[in-house]
Amino acid sequence: MTAVMSGVRVLEVAEHTFVPAASALLADWGADVVKIEHVERGDAMRGLASSGIAVVPDDVHVLFEHSNRGKRSLGLDLTSEEGHAILCRLAATADVFLTNKLPSVRTKLRIDVDDIRAHNPRIVYVRGTGQGERGPEADRGAYDSLAFWSRAGVAAGVMRPEYGHVPVPPAPGFGDSIGAMTIAGGITGALFHRERTGEATTVDVSLLGTAMWSMGQALGLSLHLGVPWAPPPAERTSSNPLSRNYRTKDGRWVSLACLQPGRYWRPACEAVGRPELADDPRFADAASLMANCGEAVALLTEEFAARPLGEWRERLADFSGQWAVVQDTLEAAADPQTVANGYVQQCETATGTPFRLASAPVQFDGQPPKPKRAPAFNEHGDEVLGELGLATEEVIDLKIRGVVA
Repeated sequence: MTAVMSGVRVLEVAEHTFVPAASALLADWGADVVKIEHVERGDAMRGLASSGIAVVPDDVHVLFEHSNRGKRSLGLDLTSEEGHAILCRLAATADVFLTNKLPSVRTKLRIDVDDIRAHNPRIVYVRGTGQGERGPEADRGAYDSLAFWSRAGVAAGVMRPEYGHVPVPPAPGFGDSIGAMTIAGGITGALFHRERTGEATTVDVSLLGTAMWSMGQALGLSLHLGVPWAPPPAERTSSNPLSRNYRTKDGRWVSLACLQPGRYWRPACEAVGRPELADDPRFADAASLMANCGEAVALLTEEFAARPLGEWRERLADFSGQWAVVQDTLEAAADPQTVANGYVQQCETATGTPFRLASAPVQFDGQPPKPKRAPAFNEHGDEVLGELGLATEEVIDLKIRGVVA
């Protein structure tokens, strides 16, 4: 893979997933990312023992690895004068400064735009927030389950009355990871702009704004029609029998999304072993098929329920219409398309424990980026400080006084 971010240095003062995952993507693409961590506890994510659904394994903290692969770590006390001075010296060497600290915290730590640009006027300054940089709640923290999932209409978009509850996000850091892609894209655009014009810009991305964009088509319809977006009632069915989910004999699901039912009805009938249905007058053309959708659905439901998923994979392998198996995460990782495109990559910890991660979703020159492991806390402290020209004696003194880890 072409390391398109090679030669770019990113200075990160951030925790958890939303913003750190953005610089992890940049690291996968070749950037040198220096992660500044709390001098005593490190990134708060290091201490997270549970995702809320599953316990984080002791041997590999995969949640931290996802968001911090390929970085260098320096534990630094930003509240001290010496620590702040070191940060400013690092900023002078960086192309990008990336943070998710609240406005009041940025002011307190003296790491706001003007503070950092005083030491590097060309630096691209990037803020990741919950609800945006402006407005009455700009200084209020948030998580993706709140600002992305609940607040922006995402949860409401999948919620049904019969559930009797608000569905939780489908994965840890779901909105965070989507937001991180948005931040990474914004950074690359800002660097391109600086390359063309010499002007350093400020980049703002919020979880709320990212979710609003993700719901953009539904939002547009809602605003135009004056009706809140919600999924259709469970009893309501599409008038297209080839745009539905069908349950198999072994309790699995096959999802069809053939938006041109007239075109795909005959091949579908052949695939399910009922070729005679293609000439049935009830389903003679698209209009008839959709007018008699209920009968077509009943026939297909019966056929799909008669065979297990394995047989349906074989029967549908050459089907010209659009379909997919509803898969779990382990099946998705083993999917031949996943394997062929390198969408999951092998890694190992510093002690050699193997694990796998989703690769960065953008590839260059036909090669998937290969992520490196996340750093141990302050693993590169001496190295980073040495690059600033600090002598060993100075580093030892800073350690004794708690300025660096």
